[in-house]
Amino acid sequence: PQCNTADPLKALVFDSTFDHYRGVIANIALFGGEIAKGHKIVSAHTKKRYEVNEVGILTPNEQPTHKLYAGQVGYLIAGMKEVTEAQIGDTLFLYKQPVEPLPGFKSAKPMVFAGMYPVDQTEYNNLKSALERLTLNDSSVTVHRDSSLALGAGWRLGFLGLLHMEVFNQRLEQEYNMSVILTAPTVPYKAVLSSAKLIKEYGKDQITIINPAQFPDKLSVSEYLEPTVLGTIVTPHEYIGKIITLCQDRRAVQKDMLYIDENRVMLKYLFPLNEIVVDFYDALKSLSSGYASFDYEDAGYQSADLIKMDILLNGNPVEELATIIHNDKAYAAGKLLCERLKETIPRQLFEIAIQAAIGKKIIASETLKAYRKNVVAKCYGGDITRRMKLLKRQAEGKRLMRKIGNVEVPRDAFIRVLKRETDK
Repeated sequence: PQCNTADPLKALVFDSTFDHYRGVIANIALFGGEIAKGHKIVSAHTKKRYEVNEVGILTPNEQPTHKLYAGQVGYLIAGMKEVTEAQIGDTLFLYKQPVEPLPGFKSAKPMVFAGMYPVDQTEYNNLKSALERLTLNDSSVTVHRDSSLALGAGWRLGFLGLLHMEVFNQRLEQEYNMSVILTAPTVPYKAVLSSAKLIKEYGKDQITIINPAQFPDKLSVSEYLEPTVLGTIVTPHEYIGKIITLCQDRRAVQKDMLYIDENRVMLKYLFPLNEIVVDFYDALKSLSSGYASFDYEDAGYQSADLIKMDILLNGNPVEELATIIHNDKAYAAGKLLCERLKETIPRQLFEIAIQAAIGKKIIASETLKAYRKNVVAKCYGGDITRRMKLLKRQAEGKRLMRKIGNVEVPRDAFIRVLKRETDK
């Protein structure tokens, strides 16, 4: 490559791994200058200073060398403690010799958030250390402490996408033997505050909502914003009608439609991110017999009519199933959620009322019938009052049980309930 060793040091970080004994090992490509042990370097992104402990080339194993020169590719160890310090695309330069950073650097931005809780709270510390070790190798996962009334202490994790979330969860199970409850994935919304009290409390007039539990009241907000993506679908032309219907169902706006050749069509749509994050790809593949491909890129935020929908079991809200949803889809989504929960929750000895609510208004309801013992089986003939007395006593018992009984939602229900039926 066209590089000069006489230029000031300019090194691009293109990969990084974590070693438990040596810290972060950053793979670098030199676009100018030279680097050796003892040099003091600065990261253009984090502005942190480091002293180089070791440099070398990859052959493919790490081979320490005295120096690395412009045009070479190698590795660098400089006492970095976390992978987040060696961001991919970052530029390293010598202390007191600043250079213009190489273009194109962007921090990894989480697009999907999910709550993670240990199945048993006694496993909390083990899960904490497993998460710490896993995130050492994956700097794009963001971790925030979180707690839930139903599930106890846990974390709210941010991932780059749904596949990233599933791979992370599998690694936890396979490498660290951790069994976790992962709540339904959500996307980061924004709210523009109009209440002076809230603006003073947060110190800014726009807040990001990651957890539906923190969704601010409509009275104190001038508008809600939702993330959007520009999606590109390439498909054989015979599936185009079904795919356009699917996209319209997901509130997408068509931007372009182009015939690549006589058989293939390229469609461009502006999608709300929350409409594609759970199962859009599955639905697209099943509609097109696996032929359609889908790719998307971030397209910023746009104004939306959003509301918070709560799920109540016997009048008690289930915090983990609360969702932020578009107003037009609230009734259909609430009805579907209630039906799914009716199928998922095991029957109890008392009746369970499953309700979807927006504020105080119930928009959908299902009832899970109780198991019943045939208390009048021993009454054959005789006085009707005896029969009525037994049925009345049973009804009173059921009513009492409903007051004191706890409804347990199975741990696999959270993802199953929020995955839609595949669009037929």
